[in-house]
Amino acid sequence: MTEIAAASPDAAVPPQILRHDWTRNEVDALFRLPFADLIFEAQTAHRRFFDANEVQMSTLLSIKTGGCPEDCGYCPQSAKFDTGLKASKLMAVGAVLEEARRAKEAGASRYCMGAAWRSPKDRDLDQVIEMIQGVKAMGMETCVTLGMLDGDQAQRLKHAGLDYYNHNLDTSPEYYPEIISTRTYQDRLDTLANVRDAGISVCCGGIVGMGEDLDDRVGLLVTLANLPAHPESVPINLLVKVEGTALDDAAPLDPIDFVRTIAVAKIMMPASMIRLSAGREHMTDETQALCFLAGANSIFIGAKLLTTDNPEQDQDQRLFDRLGIRPMPLACEAATPAQAAE
Repeated sequence: MTEIAAASPDAAVPPQILRHDWTRNEVDALFRLPFADLIFEAQTAHRRFFDANEVQMSTLLSIKTGGCPEDCGYCPQSAKFDTGLKASKLMAVGAVLEEARRAKEAGASRYCMGAAWRSPKDRDLDQVIEMIQGVKAMGMETCVTLGMLDGDQAQRLKHAGLDYYNHNLDTSPEYYPEIISTRTYQDRLDTLANVRDAGISVCCGGIVGMGEDLDDRVGLLVTLANLPAHPESVPINLLVKVEGTALDDAAPLDPIDFVRTIAVAKIMMPASMIRLSAGREHMTDETQALCFLAGANSIFIGAKLLTTDNPEQDQDQRLFDRLGIRPMPLACEAATPAQAAE
């Protein structure tokens, strides 16, 4: 078992609980467990760190939409595809903060802001930093996703008080070239390292349903879990097919296979928030309930996720009422070492 380095954010958790040495054979075996056994293992792992009936609420706003030079095959914001999406400039700070106030009133404890850039220009960061500081002043956690960052940019965001930086790996290293050609897998890993070195918490996951096979889902989770420190938030997205993108005809993923991905992610990274992210608009209540049972404990609330649809808040509330789920208080974001040792 690999020891956890002292500088790692999860260093306080006993090394026998959090692993960073998963093999593909081990993870493949988890995916192939009988469904009831897999869910039992995931729920057991989940309860060691979290209240199983609490879900963290985040809101995601596109602060700069469209016109991205990347060719990510799933993304309607890519300038490479004709999806009918009109590119826009970076939003004004005041407009972003007004949206953040509404999100807080709706129950969000974390506010996430996304800009369709390959990487931000230094002058763009000045405005984003004002947004971060304004959201922090409201008492919410902050997260941004701005593309690739160098070390100096990551340090600037840290000094501004940024809590989380989102930068997904999307899929396995092997399948990645089938999805994106304008940015390498190593580029993504380098950004994650810059974020971690700056002391910012990492939000990093992937997308399933892009035509990948089981081995690719295994490869994605092995890469995430074997990072020097587990991402504090792990969004698992189900592809939202948008007409005009390269993946608009991808075959649908079996919902049970999606739930299995959530469960395996929780077993491998039990102290991380596993976010049931994009694709909820097209999931049944029953599929979402199974995802929560499998260890998902974070969602986005609000009618939009960047440019795609998301369930309305009253729809989420009705489901939560049926399941006995309540919002996670801000102070309960992470487990304490004492909880981890129980």
